[in-house]
Amino acid sequence: MKTLALALVPLLLLVACAKGPAGRAKTVTVFMWSEYIDPALVERFEKETGLKVVLDTYENTETMMSKVASAGDQYDMVVVSDHAIRTMASRGTFRRLDKSKLPNAKNVAPRFRSPAYDPEGTWSLPYQWGTMGLVYRTDKLPDFSPTWAAVLDPARQPGPVVLLDSMRDLMAAALIFKGFSPNTRSPEELKAAGDLLGSSRSKRMVGFYGSPDSVGKVLAGDAWIAMAYNGDAVSRLDDATDFAVPAEGTIIWVDAMTIPAKAPNPEGAYTFINFILAADVGAQLSNYLAYATPNDASLPLIDKEVRDDPRVYPTEEQLAKMVMLEDVREATSLYDQVWTRVKAGE
Repeated sequence: MKTLALALVPLLLLVACAKGPAGRAKTVTVFMWSEYIDPALVERFEKETGLKVVLDTYENTETMMSKVASAGDQYDMVVVSDHAIRTMASRGTFRRLDKSKLPNAKNVAPRFRSPAYDPEGTWSLPYQWGTMGLVYRTDKLPDFSPTWAAVLDPARQPGPVVLLDSMRDLMAAALIFKGFSPNTRSPEELKAAGDLLGSSRSKRMVGFYGSPDSVGKVLAGDAWIAMAYNGDAVSRLDDATDFAVPAEGTIIWVDAMTIPAKAPNPEGAYTFINFILAADVGAQLSNYLAYATPNDASLPLIDKEVRDDPRVYPTEEQLAKMVMLEDVREATSLYDQVWTRVKAGE
């Protein structure tokens, strides 16, 4: 579902935008996952366009949706996870994209042009795509066979573990491990997944964290295994850590760029999105993040070690066991109820 130096992260809306519309026109306010862009690209964009990028970040989709619902008029561009796009679009959250202002949209790979979450490409254009799996310490677990049981089954947790603080993603892992669809609407299956997650809160569980922090816990030795998104892990691995997709399968996700309906500077948002979709920019972004690019024109420019890494670009065998999350519509309330119980430790 997630890379910027701390010095660039703080949201300076009150300072950057205090001068009203004229001040707003000189900034592009972007809301995205934490640690999700190369700082050098931000500097390049600002130098080439004269627009100042103001970044605000989030750690999970639920937080993003809530904040955009209450403060959508603060943001010019929002990176949104695939399954949330249909839900948010149905609420009138997004502006319809004017493709005439996005000539670099032609670079998007065919498989990402008509995704299930936005079949006509009305609201979004892809930013990055990736998977979810396990980052682990090879020094503690030299013969580790990747399985969701290592973090979800208390009887098989080999040491300290970290769970991902993201409702749909964590529940997807539990559902897949139980043999269910990660998009189930079944109350019984969701209860079973919730019961599993409740039992996973053993003495070995370090806590719930966002993906970058989960990786950090493993790198620091505070945990032996953690759930994480592949790029957050692969971009930071050292000699004592590795990342793998569990044998049971996982989710595949796409994060996409959108423009809120009440964006204060939509023209700046178009400029930023078109910049990201340039071939060389897309390649630099993926090389930096170790996430896969949805940009066909960028692929030849991707570093070979990244392009040939199955942890970044999964094999066809791995892809066959991956499922994209969907908008579960009316069943969302069931997910919310289960998640609330899990987080409360019930």
